This record gives sequence, C-alpha cells and structure tokens, in this order.
Amino acid sequence: MRKKKEPLLKIRSLTKKFNLQDGKKLTAVDNISFELYSGECLGIVGESGCGKSTIAKILTQLESVTSGNITYNNRDITHLKGEELRQNRRKVQMIFQDAAESFNPRMKIGHIVREPLLNFKLMNKRKAESEAKKLLAMVGLTEDFMGRYPHQLSGGQKQRVAIARAISLEPEIIICDEATSALDVSIQEQVIKLLMDLQKEKGLSYIFIGHDLAVVRNISQRIIVMYLGRIVEVIDSNRLTASAAHPYTKALLASVFSVNRENSTEIEIIEGEPPSPSDMPQGCGFSTRCKKCMDKCLKEKPELKEISTNHFAACHLFQE
Repeated sequence: MRKKKEPLLKIRSLTKKFNLQDGKKLTAVDNISFELYSGECLGIVGESGCGKSTIAKILTQLESVTSGNITYNNRDITHLKGEELRQNRRKVQMIFQDAAESFNPRMKIGHIVREPLLNFKLMNKRKAESEAKKLLAMVGLTEDFMGRYPHQLSGGQKQRVAIARAISLEPEIIICDEATSALDVSIQEQVIKLLMDLQKEKGLSYIFIGHDLAVVRNISQRIIVMYLGRIVEVIDSNRLTASAAHPYTKALLASVFSVNRENSTEIEIIEGEPPSPSDMPQGCGFSTRCKKCMDKCLKEKPELKEISTNHFAACHLFQE
C-alpha cells in the first residue's frame, strides 16, 4: 500500500560533509535516501555520532546539504532562501532534545507559545493570547502556565511547551530530535502518549530520532537504523524483534535492557568504538565491530537493498 502513495517528504542521495581544520572532511551523512508518508511516524535510531541530528538540522534547513535533494509535497526545497525558506518552516517544525535551550529565558511561557503566531502575522496579540491558552491545554498544561518563566517548569513541562509551540503553526511534519531522551522514564511515556494523541487528532507526520531502540520502536511505524552516517537497515517496527537482519541492528536489540530479563541472561554490548567519520574505512563502516565480518566487508561498502517486502538492509550477508 505504501508504494502506491506519494511520499510527503522524499530525501534522495543526501550527503553532508564538514570541513575540518586539518584539511580533512568529516562525513556526517553519507548518500542516504528515504521517504516519509502522510500520517506516518518514521523512527531514526543509532548511536551518538551516526548522523541523526545532522539529518534533523538539514530537514529543518538549519544546515545546508553538500549534495542530494529534499522534496516536500512534490516541490524541491533543498536550496530555499529568504521568504520561501521562512514560509516553508511553517510546515516543518522541530522539537529539540533540550527544550530550555530553544527558549528565551526572559520570556514568559505565554509569549514563547504565541510568538510564532505573531511572527507569521497569523493573528493579532489578543487572538494569539487566546490561542496560546488553547495550545497549552492541548498539551495538558493549565492557563496559569502562561505567566511562568522556563526555569519555573520541570523537564516534562518544558517539553510540553515545546510541543505546543511546534504545533502552533499547524505544520504537516514535526521532527523530534531526541525529544524524550533527557526525561525520566515515566515522563517519557507521558510525552510519547501526548505526541501519539496529537498525531491522530491533527494528522501529523513525525520523524522521531533517538538512540533508545525500545522507545523509538514504540512510537514509530517504520524504523531507519543508521551507523556512521549511512542507513544500514529499514524495517517495519512490528517486525523489528523477529526479523531484524543487519548485525548492527541485532546488536542494538541485544543491548536493550528489559526488567523482565532473567537474572542469568547476560546483557550484550557492542564492543569497540566506531571509526572516525573523518577517516572512514574503505569497506563497511561496521566491519571493525562485526562478529560476522568477511574479507569483502573490508573492501566494499554494501548498498542498501530490499531483502524482503519493505525490508531493506545494507550488508554483504544478504547480497551474495
């Protein structure tokens, strides 16, 4: 069914390199392609430094691309500038990991939430004030929060304010960049439920970025697994546990701690450190940590290929 639908967002051959002081280039995102469909929550998961947050910044156009293109609603938005860029940001919003860092500490919460409405001249101050109260109510915060400052709120309350601000412009896409990782587990659950409820109510599409595979799996319909700037697997969330194919994805699953785990069961960890993005190996980036590494893995980068229906993996084990 997904193949018959036109993607809301289409990313093709996206690459981002940063220049380093020693003349080398750091490859943060390496030739990746994927789609986001209307009403879908697409998860992106991987260790720190795999390129997840760089993708978020590129999609919200806080970073430019080195090569590749981004299509939104059949329109190329890769190199928008000026007013076109500003207007496009109404439709693609972002929730950051640390909400407080995206707030002006001198602004009251009411001002923070209504500011986008005023910046885009969608309504006057009186209507914006009323709308801000409604938005706070949507995310479970009472009217008295309007007069508080960010430092007077808990982490969960700040993230709710960030969500209220993100939905204020009625975007089609919200990118959640580690939006729950800094929260306590109980608060994480509340925020995720809120995001899911808002998705149903407003028909939102999410890109949910995180390093916790269990959390990302719970909210997403599909999951992209990244390693060293490349996509190594794409799989439906409900098939993840039973059908994960790439050795890195399997290693991530094995490292997830469960309170129902038997005491005698050993918690597996991924041994070793990833290679430096400024000094990428010739072959597969995971070859230095993979227990199934073959000679071919050291020489050739595996391409992302469909190994079963809507299931893709970049591994030589499935390309023989």
